[in-house]
Amino acid sequence: MTNTPAQIAKNAIGQMHAGLERSLGKGAAFLKEKDVAESVALDWRLAPDMFPMNRQVQIATEFPARTLSRLAGAPLPDFGADPASFAECRERIDSARDVITGLSDDALEADPEEQIVMPTPRGELTFPRQVFLQNFIVPNVFFHVVAAYLILRNMGVDVGKMDYLAAPDS
Repeated sequence: MTNTPAQIAKNAIGQMHAGLERSLGKGAAFLKEKDVAESVALDWRLAPDMFPMNRQVQIATEFPARTLSRLAGAPLPDFGADPASFAECRERIDSARDVITGLSDDALEADPEEQIVMPTPRGELTFPRQVFLQNFIVPNVFFHVVAAYLILRNMGVDVGKMDYLAAPDS
């Protein structure tokens, strides 16, 4: 059985969300142990021109749910306010997972050459549907999950590659 592009994308995004969830769990435990407010971590950024962790989590979850919904012709989900706690970050992961797994693979893969127009803060970008899926949606999720992971590492949280990859515990 060959995995389709939609299945591969869903699996990759699911793995990134599982790694993010695991890293956030370790982050919450670290903050509790150190008696540091979660808001400190959620506002932490790696550089002045980068988004803070809560925004990285928001984008890593909301972006694929909304762009895959756009690709599938489904209504765009509304996630409400930015996450203000680690629990809300994990709830957002669950919500995104529900949206993404609920999308039809057939709808995601319809007419791979049809052009998708994606509005961005810097203007509209146009992609063939399959390129949009493989070369825009998935890499964006990886980027924002990595950014959140690196923020946690930068704070001193003991997360490693296996956490990021959501590898089974050894």
